[in-house]
Amino acid sequence: MTEAQDRKPRSDEARSGFAAPAADGESQTTSEFAIPRGLAVAKPGAESETTSEFAVPDGLDVPQAPAGDSEGSAFSLPRTYSAKHAPPAFTPPGGVPTVSLTKDLPWQDRMRTMLRMPVAERPAPEPVQKVEEEGPAVPRVLDLTLRIGELLLAGGEGAEDVEAAMFAVCRSYGLDRCEPTVTFTLLSISYQPSLVDDPVTASRTVRRRVTDYTRLAAVFQLVDDLSDPESHTSLEEAYRRLAEIRRNRHPYPTWVLTAASGLLAGAASVLVGGDLVVFVAAALGAMLGDRLAWLCAGRGLPEFYQFTVAAMPPAAIGIALTLAHADVKASAVVTGGLFALLPGRALVAGVQDGLTGFYITASARLLEVMYFFVGIVIGVLVMLYVGVQLGAHLNPDAALGSVDRPLWQIGASMLLSLTFAVLLQQERSTVLAVTLNGGVAWTVYGAMQDTGGISPVASTAVAAGLVGLFGQLLSRYRFASALPYTTAAIGPLLPGSATYFGLLAIAQNEVDKGLVSLSKAAALAMAIAIGVNLGSEISRLFLRLPGASAAGRRAAKRTRGF
Repeated sequence: MTEAQDRKPRSDEARSGFAAPAADGESQTTSEFAIPRGLAVAKPGAESETTSEFAVPDGLDVPQAPAGDSEGSAFSLPRTYSAKHAPPAFTPPGGVPTVSLTKDLPWQDRMRTMLRMPVAERPAPEPVQKVEEEGPAVPRVLDLTLRIGELLLAGGEGAEDVEAAMFAVCRSYGLDRCEPTVTFTLLSISYQPSLVDDPVTASRTVRRRVTDYTRLAAVFQLVDDLSDPESHTSLEEAYRRLAEIRRNRHPYPTWVLTAASGLLAGAASVLVGGDLVVFVAAALGAMLGDRLAWLCAGRGLPEFYQFTVAAMPPAAIGIALTLAHADVKASAVVTGGLFALLPGRALVAGVQDGLTGFYITASARLLEVMYFFVGIVIGVLVMLYVGVQLGAHLNPDAALGSVDRPLWQIGASMLLSLTFAVLLQQERSTVLAVTLNGGVAWTVYGAMQDTGGISPVASTAVAAGLVGLFGQLLSRYRFASALPYTTAAIGPLLPGSATYFGLLAIAQNEVDKGLVSLSKAAALAMAIAIGVNLGSEISRLFLRLPGASAAGRRAAKRTRGF
């Protein structure tokens, strides 16, 4: 039998339109799209049936889940879900309370723990404020939250603490699905009632910053009352108290602030070896610089120029004493004036934001510190350059603070902390505590550096760590912010002498020595900021946590970069 005889015409191939052998027995060339032999082709029906791309292919048997099993296969057909008869596997509408918050701890710790959790693991809120039957007015709650956050951020509070306060206000009124966001000048908050509702977002810009720790403490007290389950504060009452906080005058008049700046500079000059004449000269220079800065502020000049002008009078008085050949340490006069101008508050806040994961805010704060520092550098350099041209013999290699007067220096450090607290507009009830904290900080620093021979950077870091630890303990005891107990206490540790000698060396064309001294000043400043933040974190590490177990302590933002 030949190959041609073996082939028979197929009706399927003819109907399919593909090539088939001819009747005369001669084979024809088949198309490359021809259906292979033995493969049946499904006949088209009367109507074309368009199937979904999610349809299960014919012939594929999908195992169906048992009736009692709430979880099925990924290929199983969807089942109708009823919220009224929800199976136990689904998350209830109010969330799963995986963490039991301890209510007798400060609200800062409880809200910080909440913020460091994923949204799906946060426990359901327990509204502590009295709201209307139809629920809280969401726009008004968000507006109140933004106004409170604005006062805290303008007062110098860290970004994480501002977010914790905003989160506490929202949760106190039952808004659990809220996400606050804090940057250097912008506050925003978003609230989504449910997964199917549109979110409500509001924002507010911080345009003016005022250093007033009395107002800061009042705002913290308001947030504490809102978070207290035994205190029922309505929205109207919260708005009224917030308006009173805004209208309150500063606790100290202007002349007291000017006198405090002078005493601060005088105390700083005693810390670096100055005597009574140096104390008076440094005080006069700082008070004159403060008045000039107030004059520039009244004319609307930016803070950069205010710092530049305020740095000139102490340097001018020190150079005048040198030209007059007075038997005093003129360099101590300039150093005391620098102590009154160094932006220690902004530096600590900036480093704290960076260590807690708020890098944008930290960068902006540190950039602000750099601008202020550059303004101080320009003011001092101008006067030092004028003094060098006039023949003033200023020695950049002179040593300050070598006089062994521990009792006088401890007293000067306490006076410096007290006057710094007055400049920060602190409550009178906190001045004594921060004064003692500053004295302890200088005692530890002097014992480690002078007696133990330890490097100044390490001594400064340890002393600043104790300041942060004591400040955090005091703030937890009074359920308030830690800033009033730490910022003024680090005043004696600020690198005023290293900054002065670096600027003096640059003014005398010794750039290498100047840069080395300024690098030392930057290292001391970073040691202060990191030490304060580390002391605060150590206090939270060993004290009781607001969660159910200490093993589940959340990191500030993320762990090892993931």
